[in-house]
Amino acid sequence: MGIIDVVVFFGFIALVMVVGLWKSKSAHSEEGGAADYFLAGRGLKWWLIGISLIAANISAEQFVGMSGSAAGSLGLAIASYEWMAAVTLVVVAFCFLPSFLKTGIYTIPQFLEHRYNPLARSLMAFATMLILIGVSLAGVIYAGALPMCELFAQYNINISLTACCWLMGFFAAVYVAVGGLKACAWADLIQGSALVLGGAVITYFAFRALGLADVASLTPGVGETGVIPAIANIPDGGVARFFALNKDKLHMVMRADNPDIPWTALVLGLWIPNFYYWGLNQYITQRLLGSASLAEGQKGIVLAAALKLVIPFVIVFPGLIAFNLYTKDMVASAGNSPKIQLSNQTALAEMGKSGSTTILVADSYWMTNPAHAEVAPKVVAHNAAVEALLQVKNAGKKEGDKGYLKPEKQMLVGIQNDSALGHLIKNLLKPGSGLLGFVLAALLGAIVSSLAAVLNAASTIFTMDIYAKYINKEAQQKNLVTVGRICIGVFVVIGCVLAPELNNPRFGGIFKFIQEFQGYVSTGILAAFIYGFINRTGAGVTGVVALLLNPICYEVLRRFTTLAFLDRMAICLVVVLTVMTVVGKIYRLPKPVEFHSNTHLDLTSSKGAKWAGIGVIITTAILYVIFF
Repeated sequence: MGIIDVVVFFGFIALVMVVGLWKSKSAHSEEGGAADYFLAGRGLKWWLIGISLIAANISAEQFVGMSGSAAGSLGLAIASYEWMAAVTLVVVAFCFLPSFLKTGIYTIPQFLEHRYNPLARSLMAFATMLILIGVSLAGVIYAGALPMCELFAQYNINISLTACCWLMGFFAAVYVAVGGLKACAWADLIQGSALVLGGAVITYFAFRALGLADVASLTPGVGETGVIPAIANIPDGGVARFFALNKDKLHMVMRADNPDIPWTALVLGLWIPNFYYWGLNQYITQRLLGSASLAEGQKGIVLAAALKLVIPFVIVFPGLIAFNLYTKDMVASAGNSPKIQLSNQTALAEMGKSGSTTILVADSYWMTNPAHAEVAPKVVAHNAAVEALLQVKNAGKKEGDKGYLKPEKQMLVGIQNDSALGHLIKNLLKPGSGLLGFVLAALLGAIVSSLAAVLNAASTIFTMDIYAKYINKEAQQKNLVTVGRICIGVFVVIGCVLAPELNNPRFGGIFKFIQEFQGYVSTGILAAFIYGFINRTGAGVTGVVALLLNPICYEVLRRFTTLAFLDRMAICLVVVLTVMTVVGKIYRLPKPVEFHSNTHLDLTSSKGAKWAGIGVIITTAILYVIFF
């Protein structure tokens, strides 16, 4: 790295720390109370809220995972996570936020006590704490540390995964513990702006490189239909080449049997994690609860929704271009990965020995690339032999019986899709200009913003829903802030200890790890809120039923079906809401629950935000039509 890059990188980190702490002076003064510390004094303006929402959301999962999924078989379809979120945010602004601000809550679990009973609040707080610390916090640290280690290694800066986890955890914990939500919001303003600008820089250079490249060196993008564009017909110019090379990958709807984003998930399944994440997830909604007024909150949410429409163009599109330009480099990256040591013929022969119960799952590149013409048939033959062996050994038995054998899956990776971002940075951003330092700092900032958001949310829930509710009901404001700061220190240590363990292949990848575990709680929480908003007469037990029934239903479907996790969540939502409706008919309140006002905030809705939100929804629909 050039000296200018180093100066820019560390200068960016210093700027984030100084501005965040300077703007949050009241949160760590003697007069600062719980509202100042946990909710920024309920004084956040719309532009802070909007940028902070994006900064808290966008992390390595998007920059690395989403661009990698685009480079793989999913193509533009992965953008559904962003574009559907835009619509979700608009709904949250006008359907969820008014009730949240009216009741004056600090945390989302508090709302369940208003609608149902204290037990429902406690159950949600406990489940949310487990997810935030054991899943979200550890997952964000690991997902951020891994690509940062790999990127820095390309520039001869070698940091271990464990050390990188602790460095990022310490960086985030310092300004969150001292400055609270206001420090997060102002740091997010810088880091969120930088990550969008950094993504735009990469996108510009990617299109430029695509236009200048020798046509013979380009690799056409092959999507779900397997249509391969003819290289001879590829036009000049980066934009024209992009659409010609990736025609088969620039569509949003996948087959119903797609294991990642089947079209059925667009109907219901994908809406569930979206509404839970953007409307009920504490580390996102904490920014909304800190709004200076309902209008400020609504305008901030709509700003975030508009930015979500832009994100695929600066993350997904570069991932597609990375495949066109650097396929050979991405293959080489896979060849050096310890995950795919079985991706050679010698190891494949070992796998085929009698008695093996391992199914080899080969990605599309393995099965279609001419370079693997000899290996692909062996993969198919091996899997057939394993299935025949299992049928013999499991004869007369059913799943769950003693001695029943289940196949183990080993992924064969022909191309390391998640290396797309790294190759773009390495090949397009030359050291010495400062751009490399800026982009690396923006990526680090995106990761740390998400980490800081999780820490702040987890400390708030423990302090307000557990400590103040059960441990010390007479706690003073200063005492609550102190407990929150101690929590941040304890939680970051737990997260940094757990994070490196996620590198173990038994977790099946960070995305799968996060989604699988969140499914145990997110659908039940969403069902409780949907029912609670629509039906005000069902007794408090209905909310408790939702929170307890969902993990049972989800585990049954996970254990006894092969459904994708999004489809499992959809089924759970229908089942839980149905049971809640029946229970609500049996156990009814004498009069409907009213959400009484408990705030001094101005609760006048924003007409401008409403029209802008309608514009976001219409734009989203147009994008789906264009790329259907």
